[in-house]
Amino acid sequence: MKLRSNLLGAVAVFLSMLLAWNGSSVAQDATAPTSAPAASPTGPTPFPKDAKDWPGQGAIRVFPYMNDNRKSFWAKREARQGSVVFAGDSLVGGWKTMAQDLPGIPVANLGIGGEPTRGLLFRFREDVLSLHPKAIVLLTGSNDLSAQQDIQQTRSNLAEMIALAQREQPGVPIVLCTIPPRANPKAPIDSNKLVAVNKLIASLADESQHVVVLDLYALVADPDGSPHADYFVDDKLHLAPAGQKRWRDGLLPILKRLNVG
Repeated sequence: MKLRSNLLGAVAVFLSMLLAWNGSSVAQDATAPTSAPAASPTGPTPFPKDAKDWPGQGAIRVFPYMNDNRKSFWAKREARQGSVVFAGDSLVGGWKTMAQDLPGIPVANLGIGGEPTRGLLFRFREDVLSLHPKAIVLLTGSNDLSAQQDIQQTRSNLAEMIALAQREQPGVPIVLCTIPPRANPKAPIDSNKLVAVNKLIASLADESQHVVVLDLYALVADPDGSPHADYFVDDKLHLAPAGQKRWRDGLLPILKRLNVG
């Protein structure tokens, strides 16, 4: 009986230790960063189905082609290691001649049309940082305005991306581009909010010069703040080739100053 009692006591101690270990593991998981998914071994992490599982704040948009875009990025990730990574929405994705317009600079275009900043934040670690970029160029936020999102949420999502990059790849240069003007009657926005969100984007520049701002708005706007006809296609929303080259000409001196190229 004494042996049985001792045996039962040992089992009880073992179980209590096991429960304590499991509780410690759960506590660590609860405090882990949730601003982006960890890399998957087989393909891009699917977009969450529940809004509570998304990092960041504001609008969520998921269209089938976005999954196709991400699968394409995934398939090219090994060849794109160490690139200058451009990330954002269709203003980025639509720059089809990026490689030709930036000769001598390895580039990766990770733009997804229709994507708000919250979508980019979700995929930022997996799509962008997994490339160990030489530099990151961000142009995002126009779709936040289309969704009438609070502009402070746009700034917050961008700040989270910057913080994530600085944690996982300290010192990586980041170029934040202000949002260009737009005047598409099918996708109207409050122009005052556009000006205001660009000020918030500019406020994210840091004294270390690891995060700098390119005022793309000023490069492609008329004096009254409307889209310059030469720099936009007919929809007055997306950049024409001349506007993309204007963007390039503003970007190259910054990359040179950052010793990128």
